Amino acid sequence: MTDPAPRKPPRSAMTVRDMLVAVGLLALVVIVVGGVTRGCSFSPGGPTVDAGALPVVDAPTELRALAPDVPFGLRVPAVPPGWRSNAVDQDRLDPADPAAGRAVRTGYLTEQGRYLRLVQSDGSEEALLTSEVGSVAVPAQGVTDVGGLAFVVYGAPDEEPIWIGELDGVRLLITGSGAEPDFQALAGAVLAGEALPAGATPR
Repeated sequence: MTDPAPRKPPRSAMTVRDMLVAVGLLALVVIVVGGVTRGCSFSPGGPTVDAGALPVVDAPTELRALAPDVPFGLRVPAVPPGWRSNAVDQDRLDPADPAAGRAVRTGYLTEQGRYLRLVQSDGSEEALLTSEVGSVAVPAQGVTDVGGLAFVVYGAPDEEPIWIGELDGVRLLITGSGAEPDFQALAGAVLAGEALPAGATPR
């Protein structure tokens, strides 16, 4: 005769120890899930980033240090108080084509945790757009003006917009998860920022 299959004991037979073990396991799950999602939060206006979880760089110092190495003038944006930069780097728009131009990219976090990226380049508008989206066709939505500087706005309505303009012969691209006022603020910060001539020696 075979033994009957083990059955779950009735709830009345559970001890305090069993309950404590179950509560402990539940608390562990909550801690793990909370740790994984710590860097993000829900926002009806779009995704936000926990600024405290990302690195911070001194963008003005980094841009001045890059100025001697790029063949075009750079702007040091005078961003609003509370904005932080988390990255500054440079690369070629197309590694396989040196003639496509160079780009200096600066990432910013707004005070509300929105992410924006500014790209300054000597490449064409087409090359700059391609460097951001690849070979995907991106429709132009129109033109917006910030302080007399015209930006062509690219992107579908449900995607992050891409603004491209030209200032003193240098292409500017702004994109990211920010709202339109954030894009306008960054564009205005570029216009109001320090202008570094090509090959400028860092101070």
